[in-house]
Amino acid sequence: MYNPLLQALRELGGSGTIDEIAERVITILGVPDELSSILHDPASSNETEVEYRLAWARTYLKNYGMLERSGRGVWAIKADKQAVDRVNPSEVNRATQSLRRVKGVDDASSNAEPIAVVEAQDPESPDATWRKTLHRVLTTVLDPTAFERLTMRLLRESGFVHVKVTGRTGDGGIDGKGIARMAGVLSFHVVFQCKRYQGAVSSSQVRDFRGAMVGRADKGLLITTGRFTRDAVVEATREGAPPIDLIDGDRLADMLKALKLGVRTEIVERVVVDEAWIGSV
Repeated sequence: MYNPLLQALRELGGSGTIDEIAERVITILGVPDELSSILHDPASSNETEVEYRLAWARTYLKNYGMLERSGRGVWAIKADKQAVDRVNPSEVNRATQSLRRVKGVDDASSNAEPIAVVEAQDPESPDATWRKTLHRVLTTVLDPTAFERLTMRLLRESGFVHVKVTGRTGDGGIDGKGIARMAGVLSFHVVFQCKRYQGAVSSSQVRDFRGAMVGRADKGLLITTGRFTRDAVVEATREGAPPIDLIDGDRLADMLKALKLGVRTEIVERVVVDEAWIGSV
């Protein structure tokens, strides 16, 4: 993945977000949609196998001195490495393993995947633990009815009014409806569908949802704890068709965190002794 990743960054102008990089690498390698949608560990996250491997590749290339990452999650080729066309994967691996030995990580005594230890030390994914916990709760603890109630609360907190669940009345795949208010002036009738499962929503499922919503609302909203295939994203925004907004598991997690719905941020107190002050009393 090292050289396709570097090629993707060059084609993106030298920098890119994680999603942009993944999309470009998939295009460069010609990975079929059915393969690019395979999840690495469905029980713990929505991360695909491709994204999982790219995360490790980014970390290794960062340790190798090729890449840098901003606080906003944008990755870039370092200024002094712009002229490097390709890297030797074996050399990158040796350099990273050497760095890990310096940090006191013993490959032979560790049962974890060698590369995962490096990733755990990288600031790219400081919130991975809470996301995995939330994913597990949403997909294995909540039943479908509870997930619909959570969706209703989420929409209300986001400014929707007259939100109700209609899925039990045989609405052809539509789980609920509501009215989205914008700036207190405009409003849109929205129907939504909740998909609480592990895996990817396909383009055919998006088309089926659109077929059910035609004539019933101005917009459609499809919410899943999983993710959407590339074809599904294209289908949702197809020109000339009723628009459908998509919320995948990662965005759902971000919304729940931002609205403090079952996810809260705890600030740990840090006590510092001011030796200079005490000594001057």
